[in-house]
Amino acid sequence: MTAHDIEYIELYASDWKCTVDYFVSSFGFTEAGRSTAGGKDSVLLRQGGVQLVVTSGPATEDFLARHGDGIADIAFACEDVAAARDGALAAGAESLGAGGTGAPVVSGFGAVRHTLVQRPVGSTPALPGDREWTATARSAVAPSTPVLRKLDHVAVCLEAGTLHDVVRFYIDGFGFSQYYSEYVAVGEQAMDSIVVRSPSDNITFTIIEPDTTKKSGQIDEFLVRNGGGGVQHLAFLVDEIIPSVLEFQHRGIEFLQTPGTYYDVLAERIPGLEAEISDLRKANVLADRDEWGYLLQLFSRSPFERRTLFFELIQRQGAQGFGSSNIRALYEAVERAREITS
Repeated sequence: MTAHDIEYIELYASDWKCTVDYFVSSFGFTEAGRSTAGGKDSVLLRQGGVQLVVTSGPATEDFLARHGDGIADIAFACEDVAAARDGALAAGAESLGAGGTGAPVVSGFGAVRHTLVQRPVGSTPALPGDREWTATARSAVAPSTPVLRKLDHVAVCLEAGTLHDVVRFYIDGFGFSQYYSEYVAVGEQAMDSIVVRSPSDNITFTIIEPDTTKKSGQIDEFLVRNGGGGVQHLAFLVDEIIPSVLEFQHRGIEFLQTPGTYYDVLAERIPGLEAEISDLRKANVLADRDEWGYLLQLFSRSPFERRTLFFELIQRQGAQGFGSSNIRALYEAVERAREITS
């Protein structure tokens, strides 16, 4: 009943052309196929091990009105689609019918669904098998572009009180296991997070809910903008984050700015990075360490009007965490900056 990989992620977009151009011209994706069926116009984009489907059309209008531009489908590759469907339904999923070629579709979290696609473990993803595609080829960048190797994780924000039920659903329904959990308190805000992962290690969800006994914060704001739970960001794994960030910035990707005071204490937080701090500061890249190593990460600004989805670049040097210490470090950096200017 297990899902072993993410076959593709489908993004519903209000401005189809601008969204496709964003991924092709700025992030370096290649257009691999187009599909028109059932009130949806879709483009398949690929880079490294990532497949994105950008979709618009009449069938997406209700989702867009309720939730804004965002992830509507995280399609799972399964060796036994029927068993995966049955396991999900037994765990509480709703059957949402079938895709264009008969692939079963089940509910996930919020308004996000899962199309279940037949693909053996170890095989290469082809054109998504839930609809008919016309193969195309379009790339707006040189072959030397930084490569997004794979989807490192999907960050999910949920309404308060639903975290443990959703975690249990993925454990019981798809054979995931709980990998990591943490309660993060920052100032007067706080959140609970649990990471679940497939047995293959190819699917990782970081799932977060706000602590409503504290002041509302970024998670609460996302839930309002998104009209409920959904995918907050997609994290792409890269080999070298600093040149990747600088190149993507040159192509028009806007990343969040990091307060200079963050780097003033970085050497104390992470000994051994002293020689890299100047380059990290130049690219605004964040750093974190756990017992296995360190990671470097940076988040984009959302390119969408309702700011319902953004993206992360992450480079792992042994670390297996997700940079949670940076939440506190950024908060403290902002506070130090305020003290300096006050």
